[in-house]
Amino acid sequence: MITGELKSKIDSIWDTIWTGGISSPITVLEQITYLMFMKLLDDTETRKEGAASIFKGMKYKSKVFKEGNFFPDKDRNREIPYADLRWSSFKHKSPEQMFDLVKDYVFPFIKKVNGESKETAFSRFMEDAVFLIPTPKVLGVCVDTLSDIDMANKDIMGDVYEYCLGKMASSGTLGQFRTPRHIIDMIVNITSPTLDDTILDPAMGSAGFLLGTAQYIHDHYEIELHNKEKQKHFSSTMFNGFDTDPSMLRIGAMNMLLHGIDEPNIARQDSLSDENGVRNAYSLIMANPPFAGSVFPEDISKDLLSICKTKKTELLFLALFIKSLKLGGRCACIVPDGVLFGSSRAHKDIRKELIENNKLQAVISMPSGVFKPYAGVSTAILVFTKDPSGTKDVWFYDMKADGYSLDDKRSEIAENDIPDIISRYHNLDGEKDRKRTEQSFFVSKKEIVDNGYDLSINKYKEVVYKKVEYRSTKEIFAEIDELNKQASQLEDELRKLLGIN
Repeated sequence: MITGELKSKIDSIWDTIWTGGISSPITVLEQITYLMFMKLLDDTETRKEGAASIFKGMKYKSKVFKEGNFFPDKDRNREIPYADLRWSSFKHKSPEQMFDLVKDYVFPFIKKVNGESKETAFSRFMEDAVFLIPTPKVLGVCVDTLSDIDMANKDIMGDVYEYCLGKMASSGTLGQFRTPRHIIDMIVNITSPTLDDTILDPAMGSAGFLLGTAQYIHDHYEIELHNKEKQKHFSSTMFNGFDTDPSMLRIGAMNMLLHGIDEPNIARQDSLSDENGVRNAYSLIMANPPFAGSVFPEDISKDLLSICKTKKTELLFLALFIKSLKLGGRCACIVPDGVLFGSSRAHKDIRKELIENNKLQAVISMPSGVFKPYAGVSTAILVFTKDPSGTKDVWFYDMKADGYSLDDKRSEIAENDIPDIISRYHNLDGEKDRKRTEQSFFVSKKEIVDNGYDLSINKYKEVVYKKVEYRSTKEIFAEIDELNKQASQLEDELRKLLGIN
């Protein structure tokens, strides 16, 4: 979610490229993300250089902007020092010099980052990328504007991508909208990933959940990451993601490379179809799958239909999570409220599967404004483990505030239940005696089964109605008579002062 000055600057860049002659909104969007990636690469290396000089007292040796020269193609007569490819270097050049440098050298360079000698996920998704900024003047204005933007946000490219989709009136048309960063961080903190996990997001978009996990690992396992085997797992086999949108996959690949994940297993595929045949493989799944979509029955993997026969993507993805987890694996996913209480056979079947053949641990109800301004749908987070022994008790939490206003502006506010949710989830033993009138409480499996596997919090929450005492009618009329009397006296005094009979 972007607001204020950043929003204004992105609008300015958009208008500049559009005015320069690019009429396709998607092309404009892609060119903006390429330029942002160029800057982010340099910003990331600059931070590493600073950290190395402060904490290690040595010169940082970059794996991106190497020593020596870069050759953009097989023609060895065309070469340029890697240092000249950095944003901090070329931004000071004239528009004409900058344009030739970026077009002929910097753009070919970013397409080959981390993939000069071998095919990687990044090189695959960048293969068909094309630099289409039309003129030196347009590029100069864009570079000047982007140079003033602080890009410390973990997934600023994803945020900008969604904002631009909103400008194109495309966001949310298929139930696709990005998860707010603070909600991702909450889910990551609830699931507490470790370096032993193998993680999947089968509707990854710009890789927000994977990036959130990477940051969590850096924050909690910094020492362990120095182990070569752990580092190898972190940079390659730990992170897995699929999506059908090539532009989002490209942004996801860029984002992950910037966060030290060099060879993630990310691919363009329909996670619900037979082309996704991986099962019982992941120890942790975090996802916010499409809500409003549906798919052709003939394209759906048959083993998913064995859990719930439906075309609704929000139910099929739940079935996919169950099938994809290894035994003991855990999942935290966002679902629309309809999944919790829907009365169709498919709705009941998936909830029964979660309760009877898995261990459903938590249902966290979120307010309807969490996804504004893109959508006003009410949602919840389901947390469960693949455990055939089944569910015992389920913890419910009624989130009323997430630290932002629930209107389209989403301004920061003081009220925020997220720290309380994280704290209580990691101390569920202390929740046993909470009453149904409180914000969080347990519900037994038996009660849930007796209610047709309904998982909506309002089904179990007790509302305390306060008795309101009203004054008697006689007392109210007496007060009115007294007020009328006082008004008449004041009117008489005013008439005397004005000499009015």
